Amino acid sequence: MSDHASYAGPQAPPSGSRRADGPPPPPRPEADHAREALLGVRREVAKAVVGQEAAVTGMIIALLARGHVLLEGVPGVAKTLLVRSIAASLAVETKRVQFTPDLMPGDITGSLVYDARSSDFAFRPGPVFTNLLLADEINRTPPKTQSALLEAMEERQVSVDGEPRALPSPFLVAATQNPVEYEGTYPLPEAQLDRFLLKVTVPLPQRDHELEVLQRHASGFDPRDLAAAGIRAVAGPDDLAAGAAAVRQVQVSPEVAGYIVDIARATRQSPSLALGVSPRGATALLATSRAWAWLNGRGYVTPDDVKALVHATLAHRLSLRPEAELEGVGVGSVLDSAVASVHVPR
Repeated sequence: MSDHASYAGPQAPPSGSRRADGPPPPPRPEADHAREALLGVRREVAKAVVGQEAAVTGMIIALLARGHVLLEGVPGVAKTLLVRSIAASLAVETKRVQFTPDLMPGDITGSLVYDARSSDFAFRPGPVFTNLLLADEINRTPPKTQSALLEAMEERQVSVDGEPRALPSPFLVAATQNPVEYEGTYPLPEAQLDRFLLKVTVPLPQRDHELEVLQRHASGFDPRDLAAAGIRAVAGPDDLAAGAAAVRQVQVSPEVAGYIVDIARATRQSPSLALGVSPRGATALLATSRAWAWLNGRGYVTPDDVKALVHATLAHRLSLRPEAELEGVGVGSVLDSAVASVHVPR
């Protein structure tokens, strides 16, 4: 689920794999139905978006692990269309916020409004009160407004005038951003980045994918009319709840748990990094690995599951030292070195 791995549908467990704590529990019918429904989301999204399967799978993993996704890419690679297509294929409520330099925190969370009829203040919910919030171009608004999402993303609630208000369930923030070197952007602070379960880079399409995009548009495809593209809702809150419950039953052997911890600790010891992976990052890698294993039809996590998710889950939590940046060292290569230094359990 990173630039180094892509999701290709359910796979059989690798030969010779084993679990230290016995055979996996028998599958439950509702969990099997949920898996098929969520895999169907990928097919629906493909009716509108070409060649971005990794990003779609990242969104599904985040929904199963109750996390959030940050999609980064240059303008025009269908980041917003991808999120809208996923929302259309899920029977959940969705809202969109276009982040701009003049956006205020209350425009997202809601605020108290004076009601003349009752001579009192009443709370008017903001767009964050939804199941899937599209935070479009989140890094084009100042940090003060970006931080308005911190409590919502972590606690699943919003506090206004000292009173907490719970958000609906499920709740997912799907944020898009342009690369930080683009004009008019505000880099997300470390605390904000750490709240995202996954960061997925949406690349420029390959030639054959770009050709297919042009052919679709030549045939009358309208990205503003997803219903005309044939996208329909194939999964809903019950499927997400059943899938999330099944993911929590995916077992992790002590050896694989130790492998995750050792990867996190290896990043903290890297001389190229000013900030390594925190325990929150390690638990995030555990959660994404379990969701990936379940989507692949297994009831246990393997080291390969961890490797498949390590870049998308951890890379955005790392901070390079200034001298490493001057030398042109990339976060991805540093993370690869940290992973390579850790013994892989068998």
